[in-house]
Amino acid sequence: MNNKTLLENLRCIPDFPQKGVNFRDVTTLFKNPKCLQIMEDELYEMYKDKGVTKIVGIESRGFVMASALAIKLNAGVVLCRKPGKLPGETVQESYSKEYGTDTIEIHKDAITEDDIVLLHDDLLATGGTMKAAYDLVKKFNPKKVYVNFLIELIHEDLNGRSNFEEGTDITSLLQV
Repeated sequence: MNNKTLLENLRCIPDFPQKGVNFRDVTTLFKNPKCLQIMEDELYEMYKDKGVTKIVGIESRGFVMASALAIKLNAGVVLCRKPGKLPGETVQESYSKEYGTDTIEIHKDAITEDDIVLLHDDLLATGGTMKAAYDLVKKFNPKKVYVNFLIELIHEDLNGRSNFEEGTDITSLLQV
């Protein structure tokens, strides 16, 4: 898709969070009403005919467009968070990161076998967090799972898509 307005408003912060990394900051897209509308419209066009019943937003930037799109698709929102942030009984998934492990969780009653789920986050780089979220959602045996990002970093050292099994439906609005 690579909408010109979105690309022009996407801030790049060099050497964050560490030297050599160019951080793609989606908050500049969120604060711009025109960009928000473009993202909502493009996401709606991608998923309007997919029957999505739940959108899982990944903490925390994934919550923004998950909520906006859920309203337009008449779907529910499920929060995927770090441990201890959700008040009810949860299901967890741990995953490896560059410097150790991390864990994410969702409520035990958040998804049913009748659901068609869209997993949404702001950025695909290495894919570790989203792969863990994907594995977590698959434990509920939903009818279908889609994966979406606002931005996908295209770099031979990252290749986040390679973490997912062949045939996983992955989309992104921007590829940089």
